Amino acid sequence: MSLFGLGRNQRTFRPKKSAPSGSKGAQLRKHIDATLGSGNLREAVKLPTGEDLNEWLAVNTVDFFNQVNLLYGTLTEFCTNENCPTMTAGPKYEYRWADGEKIKKPIEVSAPRYVELLMDWIEGQLDNESIFPQKLGAPFPPNFKDVVKTIFKRLFRVYAHIYHSHFQKIVSLKEEAHLNTCFKHFILFTCEFVLIDRKELAPLQELIESIIVPY
Repeated sequence: MSLFGLGRNQRTFRPKKSAPSGSKGAQLRKHIDATLGSGNLREAVKLPTGEDLNEWLAVNTVDFFNQVNLLYGTLTEFCTNENCPTMTAGPKYEYRWADGEKIKKPIEVSAPRYVELLMDWIEGQLDNESIFPQKLGAPFPPNFKDVVKTIFKRLFRVYAHIYHSHFQKIVSLKEEAHLNTCFKHFILFTCEFVLIDRKELAPLQELIESIIVPY
């Protein structure tokens, strides 16, 4: 079973999102492909010389959203309401859902429901052209990096749940090397642009320290 295959339950799987088509979108996409192809993840995350930071954050945010969707998509038949009645990352960490609009007070939901709500919310941000502009030369909002930071914080929670609750299944599918590479890329990018507070990374701190030296 490929990591990029669909589980039987497709509720939390999303079609691949395209990168913003702004002035640099396609060009930056090619740069990412080229640098990832070299195998040097530390270089791949760095802002290319002369490029706009917001453009770089936007294109990569779409990429990481797609990546987490694909990773989680292979687990939807195993991550169920029965198996994962709450969204946890080990015994010490539980995540409750709030989007600040429809749901302002955090509510307890199952892991698959949490991921479904999260992906719906992120998709709404990516589709909102006042946040992720699609037109050539359209400005990014002043709070753009704050939005990106919230997206990354929540995507990290999906990784944390996968590692704590489903890693043995990933191993049985022989996909752990791919998961680890995706997570390392995600964390290197996060650290490069300080997108997640250190305390939020606590559920996977040992793993992060083992793949990023120094951190």
